[in-house]
Amino acid sequence: MRKTKPKKRILLPDPKFNDALVTRFINNMMLQGKKTVSSTIFYDAIAIVSEKTGEDGLEVWKKALSNVTPQVEVKSRRIGGATFQIPQEIRSDKKIVMAIRWMIAFSRKRNEKGMARKLASEIMQAYKEEGSTFKRKEDTHRMAEANKAFSHFRF
Repeated sequence: MRKTKPKKRILLPDPKFNDALVTRFINNMMLQGKKTVSSTIFYDAIAIVSEKTGEDGLEVWKKALSNVTPQVEVKSRRIGGATFQIPQEIRSDKKIVMAIRWMIAFSRKRNEKGMARKLASEIMQAYKEEGSTFKRKEDTHRMAEANKAFSHFRF
């Protein structure tokens, strides 16, 4: 590479839980620069989760996020006219980004009233290792397992 790598921006921890991972989640959920709306939704969802489960909402969210974090993915690689799906391990920062994106995307698709309730439901489902987000992780792992024979093509 000719250019230097861009400097990594340091995220400040959120004011309520003092956690940088929460800030990353809120930033990913944010639409059109409305961070206060996004943070309100997140905090409401955590409150709903702690109310329904009777446990610390933040800990439930962290466990849910770790449950839906993928370890491997498949990448397409063209070799001799054929395209192979090659399983590869994922970098640690990309794992977290994928888990956050999946959780937010599947929360938005749920049929419930209000984004806070949708997110709370998705968090509780992921905590119990079920639901759409967990299914996506399982599908990704299953596809990598099925294409394990092509792992020698790794680049």
